[in-house]
Amino acid sequence: MPESPPRRIAHLDMDAFYASVELLRYPDLRGQAVVIGGRRDHQPITLPDGTRQYARLRDYVGRGVITTSTYEARALGVFSAMGMMKAAQLAPEAILLPVDFDAYRHYSRLFKAAVRAIAPQVEDRGIDEIYIDLTDIAEDSLPLAQRLKQAVRHATGLTCSIGITPNKLLSKICSELDKPDGITLLSREEIPARIWPLAVRKINGIGPKASERLAAMGIATIGQLAAAAPEALQAQFGRNYALWLHEVAHGIDERPVVTESEPKSISRETTFERDLHPQQDRIQLGSILTDLCERLAADLLRKAYVAKTIGIKLRYDDFRSVTRDLTLPEPVRDAASILRAARECLKRVPLDQRLRLLGVRASALLPFDDVAESSSVEQGELPF
Repeated sequence: MPESPPRRIAHLDMDAFYASVELLRYPDLRGQAVVIGGRRDHQPITLPDGTRQYARLRDYVGRGVITTSTYEARALGVFSAMGMMKAAQLAPEAILLPVDFDAYRHYSRLFKAAVRAIAPQVEDRGIDEIYIDLTDIAEDSLPLAQRLKQAVRHATGLTCSIGITPNKLLSKICSELDKPDGITLLSREEIPARIWPLAVRKINGIGPKASERLAAMGIATIGQLAAAAPEALQAQFGRNYALWLHEVAHGIDERPVVTESEPKSISRETTFERDLHPQQDRIQLGSILTDLCERLAADLLRKAYVAKTIGIKLRYDDFRSVTRDLTLPEPVRDAASILRAARECLKRVPLDQRLRLLGVRASALLPFDDVAESSSVEQGELPF
């Protein structure tokens, strides 16, 4: 009986997706620091001579957070989920544009359709990234990656970066290594030379707080994590997280590419750059929660689902996690209803210590078309 071919998994990540879509409309902004996250009244104004006048980050007043930014803005220290008032201190001259989820969903559908025409085994991971199982495609990895990138560019006018490795963990890391417009191929034998020198925070799931605790143990790189004694990791992080750290440091990840179209839940979460206090950082946390609910609503709209249950997830600074759920009398998919439910969930958890992660989840999903005529689900525009 012939041996099964070794697994070959790709992670395709669109380059600065929201910002890149905006640059298709406003090509005069290419090469400039641009921040996405403003209100609708931050739309560019076209002057009589045909030139455009853009809002600047220095003029922003409010509690909003950044949705994304161009690479030029990131070079100035401006990243997603950062409060815009703080970002204005770092990059006051950056251009400020409002989010346009309709446009982003349109281009998301285009690039995913282009990929599926070549490699149909796709796991949707959000509006701007996918995993692809390439195991059964009889084509070498480099020309296949080039063909996928060319198809995406032809369909959208946008660039993407691709990592191809034996599993999802490594491919996620590799898709970030040569951004933008990059291709990174990696075999298991190359893990010591190419993965172990990287900082531990390059592993998806190791955030700033875990990185600090590892640094206190003298562990800064993935290679040092791979060499760490399992019992020392367990003493610091507990059995389950320590086992996961040991496995991922050695490039072990057996998760399959999941292609089924009926999700059990949809979630959005973010790990903060620094631990935030529920009282002292209340305004910033409120803005982040609102942004997560808006993104979750956009996901539900794009996937044509409504949710009967809304939940929240918190991770404290000591790595303890809590979740709370609320089942609603009617299914919802709009951001305002999701936010109200999330706030109700927050009333049921202790908020007396700093937080390192906040997430919002929609579950008990139903196809929108099945309930739209018999329920009070909002069918209009999302209140962004």
